[in-house]
Amino acid sequence: MVATLPGRTQGLGLFTEPIRQTFDLDTETYGFLNLWATLLGGLFCFPCGWLLDRIGTRAVLVGITIALGTTVVVMSGATGAGWIRLDLLGERSVRLPFDLFLLVLLTRGLGQSALSVASLSLIARSAGKREGLAMGVYAFLTTAGFIAAFGVLREVIQRDPHEWRRPWAGIGVAVLVTGALFLVLVRNRALDAPTSAVPAVDSPASRTLAQALRSPTFWVFALATSFYGMVVAGTSLFNEKILAERGFEKEVFLNVVIVGIPAGLAANLLAGWLATRWSLGYLLAAALIVFAAALAWFPRITREEEAYVYAVALAAAGGVITVTFFTVWRKAFGTTHLGRIQGAAQFLTVVFSALGPLLFGSTHTRLGSFTPLFPYLAGIAGLMAIAAVLMRIPPNK
Repeated sequence: MVATLPGRTQGLGLFTEPIRQTFDLDTETYGFLNLWATLLGGLFCFPCGWLLDRIGTRAVLVGITIALGTTVVVMSGATGAGWIRLDLLGERSVRLPFDLFLLVLLTRGLGQSALSVASLSLIARSAGKREGLAMGVYAFLTTAGFIAAFGVLREVIQRDPHEWRRPWAGIGVAVLVTGALFLVLVRNRALDAPTSAVPAVDSPASRTLAQALRSPTFWVFALATSFYGMVVAGTSLFNEKILAERGFEKEVFLNVVIVGIPAGLAANLLAGWLATRWSLGYLLAAALIVFAAALAWFPRITREEEAYVYAVALAAAGGVITVTFFTVWRKAFGTTHLGRIQGAAQFLTVVFSALGPLLFGSTHTRLGSFTPLFPYLAGIAGLMAIAAVLMRIPPNK
């Protein structure tokens, strides 16, 4: 999962300014390029899920990782060849370097989408009976891995803030090395196949993607996680400006980013432990209630310590939501079509994460403030919490 970094907004965002300067792109054009690369890249979730179910985890994981590493290395040498012009609602047009757009699309599709699905499938198929605890540890290690990766990249970037090609190529080489490690370490276990030659009709192992899509369980967990991701994507991009509206200086913004990290890590482990004892629906509902309360309270915060409590609440809720999202698919639908089901759920998270910055940016442009959006977001999170309480996960027979 850490190897998906170059395909994520957080990873690409580390090099936004030098990339824009290299290709002479304004912020709107670069944002437009990333929006469509993310949305189209989300479609990679579907063939990845199908391949996972057909040929197993090892081959797909290795193939995607090597393809992603190669793409990142090639992108470090992009020249801006083949510019294309696209109209925006008939009012104006933008010119995009086609090779950069294609390569960003591939990093999004292979990294944020396909490799995420393969990573989740690997854990879900091999976690065994203590899946909730395994997913909690997995989420904890994923977060810790991203923190370590950002720490290394921060040191590299500070040496030459205007250079992006060499460190970006270095990331690609690291991903390629990771792919080679997967080739040696990953094995397809028996859980990659149905548990019996002829699964029972009502067995979760026999549930197809179509059956999952007709289940309230799929939509409650997929939409709740996607909605959380949408809000986090929007607030992360504009967080300094959002906090400035409440009267906070940049130092508070930087502190808010830091204080949420241990809360999210602790929530990962706690949720993994609780997932072995609580209903996943109730666990998701509890996290959504905390999330809704934090969003509803934000327009009223005025003190610095309140901003930190808000950040901790968001991170803790996200830590729990993440673990329930990782855990529910095998528990509810079995392993036979697990790749396709997880692929569909991951696709929703990618689409919502692309829409988050657009929602927050449009709100500020039209209303002059981010604050009016928060009560509506809190209300939606509250409704999702009610749905999670009322929902029943299909029994694992």
